[in-house]
This record gives sequence, C-alpha cells and structure tokens, in this order.
Amino acid sequence: MEAIELNPHHVPDPSRPRKRPKMNRYALACAMLASTNSVLLGYDIGVISGAVLFIKESLHISSTQEEILVGSLNVCSLIGSLASGKTSDYIGRRYTIVLAAATFFIGALLMGLAPSYPFLMTGRVIAGIGVGYSLMIAPVYTSELSPAMSRGFLSSMPEVFITLGILTGYVSNYALSGLPHHLNWRLMLGLAALPAVAIAFGVIAMPESPRWLVMKGRHGEAKKVLLRTSESEEEAEFRLREITHAAAQANSDSIDGTWRGQGVWKELLWRPSPATGRILVAAIGINFFMQASGNDAVVYYLPEVFKAAGIKNKRVLFGINVIMGTSKACFVLLSALFLDRFGRRPLLLLGSTGMTVSLAILGMASKFLESGHKPPWAIVVSVIAVCADVSFFSIGLGPITWVYSSEIFPLKLRAQGTSLAISVNRLVSGVVSMTFLSVTNEISFGGIFFVFSGIMAVGTVFFFFKIPETKGKTLEGIGALFEDKKTTSVEMAGM
Repeated sequence: MEAIELNPHHVPDPSRPRKRPKMNRYALACAMLASTNSVLLGYDIGVISGAVLFIKESLHISSTQEEILVGSLNVCSLIGSLASGKTSDYIGRRYTIVLAAATFFIGALLMGLAPSYPFLMTGRVIAGIGVGYSLMIAPVYTSELSPAMSRGFLSSMPEVFITLGILTGYVSNYALSGLPHHLNWRLMLGLAALPAVAIAFGVIAMPESPRWLVMKGRHGEAKKVLLRTSESEEEAEFRLREITHAAAQANSDSIDGTWRGQGVWKELLWRPSPATGRILVAAIGINFFMQASGNDAVVYYLPEVFKAAGIKNKRVLFGINVIMGTSKACFVLLSALFLDRFGRRPLLLLGSTGMTVSLAILGMASKFLESGHKPPWAIVVSVIAVCADVSFFSIGLGPITWVYSSEIFPLKLRAQGTSLAISVNRLVSGVVSMTFLSVTNEISFGGIFFVFSGIMAVGTVFFFFKIPETKGKTLEGIGALFEDKKTTSVEMAGM
C-alpha cells in the first residue's frame, strides 16, 4: 500500500470540534474490556491486606515473611512489565492481554490451593508476572484505540478498574472473614481466578490496536477499526493518515509487515534524542512518584496501622478498609469523567498537593496515637486523613500515571517505552511494600507518613516543571511538546 502523505497544516474538523464530542460506544466497550485486566491487581492489593492477617495465623509466618509475601507480587510484576513491551510489539496488544490474564489465572489458583508458605509464594510470583503484563498493555491498547478528545477518560479506565478491584477485595475480606481461618484466606485469594477467565473470553470481541496493525502493514484492518472507533469516515481517514505518517517516520521498514519492535531499547537508552530523553524523564518520573508516595503500602498495611492505633476487631478493620475503598472508587470515577475537560496537569497538581497535606496530617495523628494515650479524636483524624490521601491519589497520580505513560511515547517506542516506565513503577512499589513494616519499626508509622509527605512535596515540584499538558492532542502530535524546551515551557505556562 502506498504511504499516505499528511499535510501538517490541514487540521480537519474531527481533531478540533466546536462542541464536546459524544463518547464512541465501541471504543468505550473495548477500553473497558481491556481494562478489566487491571481488576486483577486491584483485587490482590485489596484482598491481601486482610488475607495476610489470617495467613499469619494459619501458616505462622514472621513479619519479614509477611513483607516478602505482600511485596513479592509487585517485584515479580517487574518481569512481566519489562517483557510486555517486546511481547506486545511481536504478537500484538490483543493477545498480550490474553497472556496476562492466563498467567494471573495460574497464579491465583496456586495461591488459593497453597498448603504452605513456599507454595503460596510460587503462586504470587506467577501472578505478579501476569500483573506486570496487564499494567502495561491495558493503557497502551486503550490509548492507541481511543479518539484524541476522549483518550484521557478511556485511558484512565485501568485505574478505575484497579480501584474497583481494591474495593471488591475489601468486600471479600469483610464477607469471608467469618469462615474458618484455614479456609477464608484461600477463598479470598483464589477468587481472583474468576475475572481472569472472563477476560480471556471477552478479548474475543476486541479488535487489535489500529496503530499496531499499521506498523505491521495491515492498513485495511486498521481502517476498519478506526471507522468503528471514530465519529465519521473523515475522522477515521485523518487518524489513519496520521498513524501511517508516524509509522513511516519511525522506521521505513516498520510498515512492510516484518517489524518486531527491534532497535527500540537502543533508541531509548543507548542514544536517545533530546526529545526522547525528556519523554523518558517525564514517564519514569511520574511512575516513580506514583509509588514512592506510599499509596500501595498504605492500602496493603492499613489494618496493621489501625491495629497499632488500638483497633483490634478484624471486622472493624475490614469495615474501615471498605470505607476507604469506597472513597477511592468515587474519586477515581470523578477524575476520569473530568480528565478530558480540565486536562492532566491541573488534576495531577491538585492530587499531589492534597496528598502532601493529607500524609502530613496522618503523620501528626499517628504520632499522637503512638504516645500511648490513643485519644479517639486521633483515630478519627487518621481515618479521615487516610481517606483523603487515597482520594487525592485517585484524583491525580492514580489515573493520570497510566494515561500519561501510554500517550507520550512516539509510536515506535510506545510499547517498550511504557513497559520501561511501568517497570520502574513496579520496582519502587515492591521496594516500598517489602520494607514498609521494617522501616516503621525504626521510625514509627508517623515518621514514615512524614517521609511520604516530603516525597510528594518534591513530586509536586517535578510535575509542575516536567509534565506538559496533553489534553486533546493526538498521539502523533504529543511528541512536539518535548521537541523544544521553550515550546514545552510555553505549553505548561499556558495551563
């Protein structure tokens, strides 16, 4: 097929509508199906926080083994996230989603049937690899399928489903906590296999990413997908021209059907262009601060925090988790709905500033509780501060990290660049999760919350200076934001 020339001065109506466009239902359905994979991580985050209390009693594990058990899934997801970029470039985005679900399914079954701690750890290692695949592929697939004007909302679906998974995990803790201790945690962990089966069947109805199809030279199939995810034939044609132009610029050999993602790591890490370097800094930075904020650790170990505060009843602890999960779910939905209206930067800066303040308040309240008196008002303030922290996370860093990571890399580098950024995400999450209890034994819960607050203050400054606005821009047009520092500064100053 002949290359399609793109006139950069011609911007048709689909790319700059006068009124807010309607949501494309087919694109929404595909985004939701792809993002269902993220339920797997969310459910594990939520359910392990309660299940580990019963695992400690059933398998008689130490605090160090508890940290390894909780954090191992995040560390092992590093393997999946690193491999996912090359895998999805080779076999396609769609089948990588199936691979992620199948891997997690095996891990969930092993965890549910585990007779011993080593067996349980094996299941978490395998499930972690599946999580790594799903965290990269869901936002990349969704961003490549979505129209520019609704990409923020659709690409934030993975975080929405992670949050719904967390809430489901909390509800599972609460509902199953009354069963015998040797049985309840196995059911809690084993139930995660059910959504993995649903995903494997649901992917049959999903199309392949049109951008991956173009990179493989399958323009006819790409056009069919674009026609279904666009509001008009003119918009579909415009998107196809942009994608074809970007693919031709990326690699003259990448659209003849032989492209397999070769040469990307060299271009990313060995000799990156100035623009690629800025993109890497932005993508890795936002992923680093997402997990260095301690959000995963707060969610994982919240029952331990409130046990130390004097709340001993497990059902009360799980009830607090449900309250926090409900708050988190409400705010991530709110953020997703307004992401394309207000943009990435305002919500990101609002969220990170709110987290800084909330974590500082949580640190102060925890210090009062550690004094030995445990005043009731300090417990109430701690619960409110935790809910505020996870809510501000759900407004900003939660959804925007996935949106931003999947949209700023150019077509050729997108899958493997996103996998690199998310690998940093998983590594930091694993380190924080596996050291949280050990560090709190040294500096107390209050001390570690003050540390997280300081990290988020630094993160807010980083976001202000390094994260340009991408709202409403096509994936092929976002690269211009990183081409010139002056241009980027103007774009950010104008927000």
